[in-house]
Amino acid sequence: MPLTDTEIKKAKPLDKAYKLFDGGGLYIEVAPSGGKWWRYKFRFGGKELRLSLGTYPDVSLKDARARHLIERKKLSEGINPAENRKAEKAAIRLAVTNSFEMVAREWAVSYFKGKTASHKERTIRRLENYIFPWLGGKPISEITAPQILEVVKRIENLNKLETAHRTMQATSQIFRHAVQTGRALRDPTIDLRGALPAPIVKHMAAFTEPKEIAELLRAIDGFTGSFTVQCALKLSPLVFTRPSELRSAKWADIDLEANEWRYLVTKTKTMHLVPLSTQAVKLFTEMKALSGHGEFVFPNGHDPKKPMSPAAINASLKRMGYDTQKDITAHGFRAMARTILHERLNIDPYIIEHQLAHKVPDALGAAYNRTKFIEQRTAMMQAWADYLDELKAGAKVIPIKGAA
Repeated sequence: MPLTDTEIKKAKPLDKAYKLFDGGGLYIEVAPSGGKWWRYKFRFGGKELRLSLGTYPDVSLKDARARHLIERKKLSEGINPAENRKAEKAAIRLAVTNSFEMVAREWAVSYFKGKTASHKERTIRRLENYIFPWLGGKPISEITAPQILEVVKRIENLNKLETAHRTMQATSQIFRHAVQTGRALRDPTIDLRGALPAPIVKHMAAFTEPKEIAELLRAIDGFTGSFTVQCALKLSPLVFTRPSELRSAKWADIDLEANEWRYLVTKTKTMHLVPLSTQAVKLFTEMKALSGHGEFVFPNGHDPKKPMSPAAINASLKRMGYDTQKDITAHGFRAMARTILHERLNIDPYIIEHQLAHKVPDALGAAYNRTKFIEQRTAMMQAWADYLDELKAGAKVIPIKGAA
């Protein structure tokens, strides 16, 4: 006789498991622990097999019968329900493993080796905010160009065109990784070239007039923040390295006796040499009394084992009343030095570019050499520091001709 809900509910556990049959191979097995399991017993290829259909009461009698009918239909079509179940589970595991998000996180592990933590965090955050919610769970091989475009267009519609371009770039790199590892046949973002408007190039805010620079230098001298940030502010125009390189400067890379700072430029993967002016050496020496026992020249105020916050310089400039979008930004000290060194001090742009650690091929096609023009660069850095001192003091500065 077919089972009833009442009969199943009243079934008590015994010392051994026992079965209550519903017909057609469907039965419920009552375990000694009290658990009640739906089973489907069938024969395939001359063998007796069983398939689990869930537990009672999570799977009701009505639901168990419905599942039973589906599996019996497969059997009538020559499909082994047990093997089919294994194949379905394998397909689900494969889909999860090959989902866009899984491949993206796998790509990030290898791609960001040797790159800055902040770069990795920004990229992953873009993917988590703008891509994963819509495409993260899809098998990467099934994602199409229109689907990607729909997602990045959402970013553009938020008036974040640059973010849309950067997100598209990361998506393309993830697809290339999928192609290389056999999870996709091609990168569909190739079909989206030109689909987004070209980003508007924004130059970092910087002062390039001596009067403005003089006022800035005097304002920095009057800054009342922490000694660490004050030293970093004073060194920013003197060394004009990238802000990330200055804030993460390590004592192991600085030789105050040789007046040199040598470090690896993370952006270009090349070693760089910064000749230090006497003014810069003085500031580093003062800083060493405070942080020389640790790894970083400018340690984080909350955790000395980490470098100063990426936002510290810009935040200080804002406190001093400067608009970091229109007036001056931490990165703007580089543009300031590049412009003034050439236009006011008549320094050869080729030498300036080497000091900025830009890749400038020479006549033989060789890329940046950290020691090239080192004598001229050393003289330039001292002339630059002296020029800034004279500007700050309000003296009339005469362009230095032939300094390099």
